[in-house]
Amino acid sequence: MVATALLLASTVGFAGPVNINTASAEQIATELKGIGNAKAQAIVDYRTQHGAFKSADELVRVKGIGEKTIAANREYILIGDSDQ
Repeated sequence: MVATALLLASTVGFAGPVNINTASAEQIATELKGIGNAKAQAIVDYRTQHGAFKSADELVRVKGIGEKTIAANREYILIGDSDQ
């Protein structure tokens, strides 16, 4: 039963906690709603160029990420050891 739920979650996408300062583009795309591969890679690229995010709200600085996307994922976005 658990294996079926995990398989289903991985097939249709599962919003789960993800540290946007350490996660790979693949992890970000898999775990956050409305974030596909291109946007996830843009997050990783931005982080590489500008340093770690200090809050989830800073994601609006990444091209293609808006306030609605952040609001839809806020409870799943982790910064460091805590969520913001």
